[in-house]
Order: sequence, then structure tokens, then C-alpha cells
Amino acid sequence: MTNNSGESLIGADRLGADGDAFYEALMNLHEGLSEAQSHALNARLVLMMSNEIGDLNRLKALFADAKSYEDKSNEDKSNDA
Repeated sequence: MTNNSGESLIGADRLGADGDAFYEALMNLHEGLSEAQSHALNARLVLMMSNEIGDLNRLKALFADAKSYEDKSNEDKSNDA
């Protein structure tokens, strides 16, 4: 995943070999939930992880990176049409 500048959105891989296990645990967490429940769970996770990060400037940079990826994704879709 990269932003509009081609930079990695995720940054350094801090999970290493545990990355797949993390993703599997996240997917399992959502199993059996309705779409609304899944969205609410994601919102709680974002708030909890933001509290763990505890650095407003870092969080704002992450928000901007995430938004730039969405903007790039929409541009790619419109170019495919």
C-alpha cells in the first residue's frame, strides 16, 4: 500500500512473521458480526489503538496517509472507466 507519492502507508513492518497471524485474528474478530457491528468494532479499535499511540501529530499523519490512499484508489477507478 502506497500513498500518492509512492511512499509506504504502513511504514516499517513491525509485526514481521506475526503479520499473517494478526490479520487472521482481526478477520476472526469480525466473524459473525453484522456490517453495522463490524463498523462499530473498527471504530472502537481505531480509538483504542489511537490511545495506545498517544501522539496527536503521528495520528494526524496516519490519517492523511490513509486519506491519500483512498483518494488514489478513487483516481485509479475513474481511470479504468
